[in-house]
Formats: sequence, structure tokens, C-alpha cells
Amino acid sequence: MTTTMLFDTDRALVQAATAVAKLRCRSDNHTVAAAARTADGRVFTGVNLAHFTGGPCAEVVALGAAATQGAGELEAIVAVGDRGRGVLPPCGRCRQVLLDYHPSIQVILGPMDALRRLPVTDLLPETYVWADHRRDEPPTVRTGPWPLPTVPASRPASED
Repeated sequence: MTTTMLFDTDRALVQAATAVAKLRCRSDNHTVAAAARTADGRVFTGVNLAHFTGGPCAEVVALGAAATQGAGELEAIVAVGDRGRGVLPPCGRCRQVLLDYHPSIQVILGPMDALRRLPVTDLLPETYVWADHRRDEPPTVRTGPWPLPTVPASRPASED
């Protein structure tokens, strides 16, 4: 596990997420805020959308906000709970999404008096990699017509 101490920019990211949590997480609909930062220092925030279907987590909403604004690779992200719950680790789904979209992102974790940064890869060892998003080979691009499937023991309709 590769643990990295926090920079001042990381502490500022935690403060940004904390401020959003205090300002926007005032109901059961929004209970977590997240803040993500690009290498050039731009910060994007989001809150979760609690819903009986699961709803998106704050980290995913922050990733969507960054994508909407044309951000490139994100370098760090943190999630903070409402009512002073402090920094929260990403759920399994968020860990996978972070890895898929920003494989080099650092995640800020831990209690407020001992925060640290970890690569998302350390949070999701032996990860699933989408077949079309394999890092060691280019995706296969399909060209031409798709072949018709063959079904064993099938016969033409004219034989019925």
C-alpha cells in the first residue's frame, strides 16, 4: 500500500468538500459531498443523490461535474459526510468508477487528524478491467457487417 502525506492543496480539497457538505447536505437527499482536483488546481464538487434505487454517490457526481466542464485527468478526490462525520472512504462502486475513468487518481482517506492519500489502485487490488478498456491492448473496433449467429441443430423454416 502506497501512502502519501497530504499537501496543502489536499487540505484545501478537504476544506472544499467540507464546505459543500455544510452548505448543501441538509436533508436525507444529500448526505455526502465530494471534491475533486485537476493537476492545474481546478476543483469540482458534487453531492450524492440519495434515492431508493441507490442514486449516484457524491464522488460520481463530482466526476460528472468535472467532465461537464471539460476537465482532463483528475489527480485527487475526497468525500466528506454531513453532520461532521468527516472524510469517508469511497464505496466499492465508486472505487471502480474512479479507477476506470481516472486510473492515477489519489484518494484522500482517514480521520481528520491523520488524513493520507492513497492511489485508487491500492483501494481496489485485483480489479476488474472492462474488456474494451484494457490498458495493455487497444480496443477492438468492429467494421463491416455483423455475422448472423449460428444455432446448433437449427434448420431452415421451410422444413417445418
